[in-house]
Amino acid sequence: MNKDGGYFSTTIPLNTAKATTPGVHEPDVPSVQPTPLKRVVSGAALKELLAGGAGAQPKTPSREDTEFRAYSHSEIARDVATIKNSVVMHLTATFLRTPASMDSGHAYLASAFSVRDRLLQRWNLTNEYHDKINAKRVYYMSLEFLIGRTFDNALLALQLRDEYAKVLGDVGFRLEDIIDEERDAALGNGGLGRLAACYVDSMACMNYPGWGYGLRYRYGMFQQQIINGYQVEAPDCWLDSPNPWEFPRPDVTYPVKFYGHLVRDPEVPYRYKWESNVVYDAMAFDVPVPGYGTANVGNIRLWSCKTNGLFDLNKFNAGDYHGATGGQVAAQILTDVLYPNDNTNEGKELRLRQEYLFCSATLQDIIARFKRTGRPLAQLADMAAIQLNDTHPTLGIPELMRILIDDEGLTWDDAWSTTIKTFAFTNHTVLPEAMEKWPVPMLDKILPRHMGIIYDINL
Repeated sequence: MNKDGGYFSTTIPLNTAKATTPGVHEPDVPSVQPTPLKRVVSGAALKELLAGGAGAQPKTPSREDTEFRAYSHSEIARDVATIKNSVVMHLTATFLRTPASMDSGHAYLASAFSVRDRLLQRWNLTNEYHDKINAKRVYYMSLEFLIGRTFDNALLALQLRDEYAKVLGDVGFRLEDIIDEERDAALGNGGLGRLAACYVDSMACMNYPGWGYGLRYRYGMFQQQIINGYQVEAPDCWLDSPNPWEFPRPDVTYPVKFYGHLVRDPEVPYRYKWESNVVYDAMAFDVPVPGYGTANVGNIRLWSCKTNGLFDLNKFNAGDYHGATGGQVAAQILTDVLYPNDNTNEGKELRLRQEYLFCSATLQDIIARFKRTGRPLAQLADMAAIQLNDTHPTLGIPELMRILIDDEGLTWDDAWSTTIKTFAFTNHTVLPEAMEKWPVPMLDKILPRHMGIIYDINL
């Protein structure tokens, strides 16, 4: 398909000025900051780093330990004594409590981490099995997941409610009181989020290889308070205490670009290189979803921005403390709040960048998993079905096109054929005020490549 007469040839300048947003370096500061290292590098690793290599890399085991494998492939014993040992271990070793210093909050956390140990073991076995049989996976992309409280649901799914009630009774608590200690996860607001949570739960119960994808909101939407008869909206600080139901995955991160400019490929007129200094790393947090009456465990993978690498030490040492942390703030706010107020242009831009961060990280993760099968990307639809929950994840369509054409080298026709066979869409309303709309200049500024792809799709 010849795209030479499309949108890019007339409306996108190839030297668009980079946007002046927080975190973008000034002209007199090097645009590429040193990469933070995990530890002091010396010896051969230092020589490799100085020569332009990657430096010290994680080592893999030289052999497989049979005892380790046996433990990881057998379910933890379900008797009361084993459960009690696990809860007491977490009370003393994880939360540094004694019988004299513990309270119901500590009892909840210790019990929840004990349950999480069981879920993670089942989760590993589930993923290993699905990889072994080369299963086609279902991916449910939703900006909301109204999952509610996880502790009681996990006990019911594992069919261990009576055993944990006995253990908690031994240490002086009622199970019902401990269940009440859990805060609702501020990851969703209404019916759309509840539908998404139910789908992932149902897939786990029915033994489908299904995952949900969303964002890890720091403050949720808001916490409602009534003061002097009026509603007052306050941040929902649900992550102030440890969250037993998420598993941080710092090893699973993907770069996400914003703004910048495009450079046309001289050999392929419809292929472009997207250059930008505004790049954030999206980091995964996994939330296991147990199926009832089965060993199958689903997953909701949530994205949050990594901010440590965005701290500018040069600006900090020069006394520009606001500038030194500007990149961190710009990244952090992307996943601070569900549905940021879009009554202002700044709010509209924030929501657009938030949704693109979600879509880009998710698509990169799905493709990385698919590549491990060794199949060509034209067969993506044979191994992945992506369901879009309402309009919020629809930027995933031009994002998949961008990845397939610009990064992976597919032709436009092959990329489009793969895309339309991979995606499906759930529409929740046709009311005009509920349909998301973005000003063309704004989309062109923040996502220049996607604006062009959208125009070309519409040709």
